Amino acid sequence: MKPRGFIQAVGLLAACMVLIVAVIFSGIFAFVYHVYRSEGWDVSAQELSDMLQRTETGYVFSGGQMMDGESWAMLIGQDGRVRWSLHKPQDVPECYTLTDVASFTRWYLIDYPVQCHIREDGLFVVGMPHGSVWKYSASLNMQTLRQIPYWFAGMFLLALGCVLALAYGMMWRWFRQGQRIRDTARSGWINGVSHDIRTPLSVAMGYAAQMETDEALSKARRRQAAIIRGQCQAIRDLVNDLNLTMRLDCEMQALRKERLQPEVFIRHLAADFLNGGLAEGFPLETVLPQTPLPPLNADVFLLRRAVNNLLINCVRHNEPGCIIRLGACAPEDGKVVLWVEGGHAQGKAHLEKEQKTEEDGGAAHGTGLKLVAQIVAAHGGQAKFYSGTTYRCELWLPAAR
Repeated sequence: MKPRGFIQAVGLLAACMVLIVAVIFSGIFAFVYHVYRSEGWDVSAQELSDMLQRTETGYVFSGGQMMDGESWAMLIGQDGRVRWSLHKPQDVPECYTLTDVASFTRWYLIDYPVQCHIREDGLFVVGMPHGSVWKYSASLNMQTLRQIPYWFAGMFLLALGCVLALAYGMMWRWFRQGQRIRDTARSGWINGVSHDIRTPLSVAMGYAAQMETDEALSKARRRQAAIIRGQCQAIRDLVNDLNLTMRLDCEMQALRKERLQPEVFIRHLAADFLNGGLAEGFPLETVLPQTPLPPLNADVFLLRRAVNNLLINCVRHNEPGCIIRLGACAPEDGKVVLWVEGGHAQGKAHLEKEQKTEEDGGAAHGTGLKLVAQIVAAHGGQAKFYSGTTYRCELWLPAAR
């Protein structure tokens, strides 16, 4: 989804959550307001009581027009008897005790909803028909009442947290989706370019190998053919490194781990390196401890690729005669270190401290060393690069349990 669509979706989600919170708070406010204002009554008991005047001959009520045909009123004197009434139902008593008054002022009077007003000459009562008004008297602890604002604040923060959590979830989902699309496009592009390069590269390497062994050519021409073959091989290795680093970046390279012994692994690597012809003019030494090293659980192909890249870097970026050392050790419990040392890889003699690969792939020692760091990281380890008077790279790997 495009960023504009994502922003619109998050905005719509936030607006919905804010609307829900607003509706909840509005409902609570309206409920409290109408209960406080006694909205269920047409006219309050106090207003009707003010219209009932006491005269020498009795009581005169001027608020009859303000009462509908179903409401009724009465005045209970200090002795508990009804002194005056208007439209009072027949089932409403004429005499009341203190208990009766306490009951209907709080609840209902024989299921009639009533409201009361205290006068000097008694208690003025206004009643409504059955089921016309809901009446409920509530009491609340003061400590609880003081906590109500915090409850509202908590509800608001909860709603806000839900909005942020949903927005984060949507953002992460769309980010991962976009990342997968980019990774797929990059993978397809690299695979296509690699496929297109391999065929002409193989032809060039084949012809160069034939020219290199052709006795009819001069030594200078055969040497040039050898250089062409070597450069083509370097291009092929670079293409393979690009494919592998792309798969490791996208977590598309499944590790085929197996148990291996570091000493045996180092000896095999040294033999392959010497027999492959790459070490011509570069003495190779293996340095292994006398005590057995802890075994490793690793992908042999990838680990071999990482160490070979280090050895090839030492050959490419140093003059013949440079001594290359390959070894392994266990400096601490649970760790095995494979290391390569020799010369100044890529001429970084001025760097005196450990070098890190950059996040954008611009490693201090080139793409080959970025691949080394990726392979070691995929095994749960760490690659450390040092460059001073002697270049050194250490591959810290977890030992097998």
